[in-house]
Amino acid sequence: MGKTYEHIDDRLRKFIESQPVFFTATAPLAADGHVNVSPKGRSGTLVVLDELTLAYLDFGGSTAETLAHLRENGRITLMWCAFEGPPTVLRVHGRGEPVFRDDPRFAGLLGHFRPEADGAGLRAVVLVTAERVSDSCGFAVPYLDYRSDRELHAQHFGRKSDEEFRAYCEGKPYVGTSLDGLPALPMPLPPRPV
Repeated sequence: MGKTYEHIDDRLRKFIESQPVFFTATAPLAADGHVNVSPKGRSGTLVVLDELTLAYLDFGGSTAETLAHLRENGRITLMWCAFEGPPTVLRVHGRGEPVFRDDPRFAGLLGHFRPEADGAGLRAVVLVTAERVSDSCGFAVPYLDYRSDRELHAQHFGRKSDEEFRAYCEGKPYVGTSLDGLPALPMPLPPRPV
């Protein structure tokens, strides 16, 4: 039976931090806009900052729908599934905000992540403030064996200088503007702060 929580307590934090993958869901306000669901899974790229606040690193490599939706309306849901252990699905419904490279908070937020989690291709840090925390049974979620992170993304963008990454973002469709024409990643992408 599902339960709603007032905040992310230590038990929920441990559950969140032990899952190798999580999902984000966002949508534009327009009724005919594209709903977006994205898997996220590089180790150490999500942190629980306090009982109601989480942050994750947003990397390039695909479109920027999540960033566009958050800039437009801020609605976001994060979801984790237990692929081993007790069957659980956890959702955090809340408000999200992308913190871009030129935001004075960017460098300070990076300090909450393990240094090895940060890497080439970083576009933004997404802050999420929880408005509803709930779980449900994961009875239908299959057991899956986690072997390791895939290294392809880090290797691909690790071969690019920051200037090359910025040019990549500017040349890729649906990064500066979403599928629905909403502003997404601000262009030109500012250099990474040093």
